[in-house]
Parts: sequence; C-alpha cells; structure tokens
Amino acid sequence: MRAVVAALSLALCATAAEARPIQFAAEAPQTGALVLPLASEADLAARGTMLDEGVRAAVSRALAAAKFDYKAGETLSLRGLGPWDQIVVLGARPEGAALTAVELQDLGAAAAKATAKAPAALVATGLSDPSQAALGAALGSYRFSNSYKSRKADEPAAEPALTVVASDAAAARQAYARRGEALAEAVAFTRDLITEPANVIYPETFVERTRAAFKGVGGVTIEAFDEAALQKMGMNAILSVGMGSKRPPRLLVVEYKGPGASGKPVVLTGKGITFDSGGISLKPGSNMWKMKDDMSGAAAVVGATLSLAKSKAPVHVVAIAALAENMPDGGAARPGDVIRAYGGKTIERLNTDAEGRIVLADATAYADQRYDAAAIVNLATLTGAVVGALGDDYAGLFSRHDGLAEQVEAAAQASGEGVWRLPMHPSYAKAVDSPIADIRDIGSGEPGAGVGAQVIGFFADPETPWAHVDIAGVAWDDQGTPTAPKGARGYGVRLLDELVRGFDAAKAARK
Repeated sequence: MRAVVAALSLALCATAAEARPIQFAAEAPQTGALVLPLASEADLAARGTMLDEGVRAAVSRALAAAKFDYKAGETLSLRGLGPWDQIVVLGARPEGAALTAVELQDLGAAAAKATAKAPAALVATGLSDPSQAALGAALGSYRFSNSYKSRKADEPAAEPALTVVASDAAAARQAYARRGEALAEAVAFTRDLITEPANVIYPETFVERTRAAFKGVGGVTIEAFDEAALQKMGMNAILSVGMGSKRPPRLLVVEYKGPGASGKPVVLTGKGITFDSGGISLKPGSNMWKMKDDMSGAAAVVGATLSLAKSKAPVHVVAIAALAENMPDGGAARPGDVIRAYGGKTIERLNTDAEGRIVLADATAYADQRYDAAAIVNLATLTGAVVGALGDDYAGLFSRHDGLAEQVEAAAQASGEGVWRLPMHPSYAKAVDSPIADIRDIGSGEPGAGVGAQVIGFFADPETPWAHVDIAGVAWDDQGTPTAPKGARGYGVRLLDELVRGFDAAKAARK
C-alpha cells in the first residue's frame, strides 16, 4: 500500500521549469529592457554611456520631473526612448560608503522583478561586485518549479534572459559561477522542497529528492536510515514522532568533504517534520496547511550542503535531516509517554505538538557521538513563541558558546538572513526537569523558545560548540522580500553557507 501511495504522490510532480537565465556581457543589448542603477544624477552620464545624447537628456528630465531621490527601492519606468522597449531606473544610493553584498543582491532582484516578462540588461558597470547583483536577480526570479496549474496558452515556454553588463564580464561570470550560481540553485531546491504539498514530500521522497539533487556531485556521501535501522540504532525519539503516520520516518545524513578540507566537520541538523498535525495534541484547523513547511530546517541544512558541494568549497560539513510526519492515529505517541533517545537519555513527552525538539534530540546526540563535531548548529521551525518575540524579521539564536554565536551573527549579517540572540537562562533547565525522566519536552508557561532550545541542547555535550536557530517566523513569508518572493523563503541556506565557509573552530569553542 505504501508503494502505491508513493507512486501516486510522485505522479503529481510536473516537469521542473527552467530558472531565469543569467548572462554576462561587456555591452548592453540594444533590445528589450534596460535597467540603470543610479545613486545620483551624475551616475547617468557614467553608467548610461549606451544612451545617445537625446535619450540621456530625456531620462534626466524624467528623473527631475518625478523628483527621483535615488534611494534603494525607488523605481522609475520609462517607455518610448531609444531602441529599448523600456528603460528602468533603480535607486542605488547606499546606506554606507558603498553598496554591501546584500544591497547589491536586492538591486539585482529589483531589476529582475521590474523586467520579469521581457529580456533585460542590468547595467552593473562601476558596481563593486556585479556577481552579487546576478545572485540577487536569480534569487528574486524564483518560481516554484513543479507547478500544478494548467499552463495557459499564451504563457511563454521559457523565462526571458537577464544580462548583467560589467566592464569585466568574464571576471563577473567566473565569480558568479564560482559561488553564486550554486547558491541560487540550492536556495531554489530548498524552496521547492518546502513549497511541495505534504502528499508529495514526506520522509521517503525527501530522501529521493536529495539523492537526485546531489547526483554526480563530488566529495559527497549520502546515508538514509529507514524505520528498521532507526529501531536498531535506538533512535526512539524520531520513531516516537512518526508512530502515528503510515509514512515512516527517516534519518538522512549528507556529508561533504571538499578539496583540502581537514579536521572535524561542522554538523548542521535540521528539523524535518514533513507535515505537523500536532499529533494527539492536535493543532487548530485554521492555517494547518502551512505545516507542510515544518521541514524547512531540514531542507535548509541539506540546501546549504548542496551549495557548498556544488561550488567545491574547501570545507568539511555534515547535514543531518531528522524526517518524520506527525499524525494522530491509534499508534501515535500520547502525552505523558516516556521515550529513550539515541545515546540513552530519556524524555517525558507532555505535548506531542512539541515534536521538533524530540526529533532533534536524536539528531543532535547522533551528530555529537558519531562525528565528534567541531560545532553543531540546529535549524528548526520550532516555536510560536519566537514569532511573538521577533516577528518575521529575525530568527532566534540560542547558544552556550559566545564564540560560535558571534560567528552565526556575522554570517547572518553578511548573508542578509537576520538572527537575534536570545538568552539561555539557567532557570530553563529547571523548567524542563521531569520527576520520572531525564528531561521533559515543555515547561509550564516559561519562555517557550528558550525552553525548546534548552531541550535540544541537553542532547549535545556541554563542551561541544552548539547553537540553535529557531526559524519559525522566517521560514514562510506571505508578503515577500526582494530576494524571496512570497511563500517559502529558503531561509538558512545563505546563512549556513556563509557560516561554514568562514568557520573558525578555535573561536567557536569560546563560552
């Protein structure tokens, strides 16, 4: 029966659409749309060299008439000038002395959005790093690849190309190919996984998608532990969460060791609840459909590893995805059950909707004991409490190690995926003290996000640099941002890619 269900679910998958092509050239094409980023009126002469004198004067008059202030996010669209169907002026005034990588990405995303239906050229001459603008254009152009909508007769078969114009086009192309292209692909892979309905992506098919994405990529080994293997290993926490579903859990391990990499790996563990009904502690029905995104942490850690591997980064990293579906049937775990997690510690489960910390208990203990990790970083859509505290602007960061937390914060700043560090007070340990087990899964009214972090951290050796990032507020966006259209953000791929590339083991160990 399970094989039949899997076949029916996979049959729903449409052929993946091609992403918008990103090209590079030294000169702007004389057709389609032309995008001019300007920080001041003086930039028009420097960056608009392809405009003849009459067109340049017309653009200048239009900017004056519109009282264009050149701030980031400002857009002016002009038609009927020169050989182009459209000339788009984008505000490019930096917050500081020069545009940061994130500001360049936002600029590229704005160019892609303003010219979504036509071939376009983004004039990036004079910008500090045109490859970052190209990355932003790729991220901002994302569309869910497996559309289940019927194709309209007038819908184009392929996305129109966006050409990034740079004085040294070859160097910009190489810079993008070296890192940005793989990063954009990994973010799209992650967003696709999260967006897919739960009848298509569940533990078994998550593994299949991962294997397909890494096919032919060097330096990678993939292991997937099924229900029988998990039982043999003593992974009773993951098994406890998956007991109520006909789709059994999996523990997925993706290890990448790049050229020249040595030493202990950075281990990234992700919560992979492919659908969360709450189990016996059933959630309200309103917006329960969004619980297909409860595997965003697992998708992000695998996506970050895909980015690092495809770009041949000289790093050693392991992604562990703890995959289960949390459903309420006659075999489901009950509030009050006690389970023995990997490594022997016991958990009293008071609320079956606190399942993320349960699967991460096994994943974290396994990461610590198998890999003797240089650091463990958890990523999880863990708590509603963090949403109440930080909204959708920041993920919550928890750590016992200041050195690791500072590296996560620096990576967040560089990648544009914000984190805000929250405390791990000693009182949280008392809140989850159980009278019959080593720990219980929830407290009684204490800070929920901190208590959740406390439970996960309990399963890492206190000497192992460990951090937990609660992404419940940032995994899904109903509004959208410049580089993340409405829906699944793929949050964490850029953050973790940046963190692992610059990881400093000696600094991470500082408490």
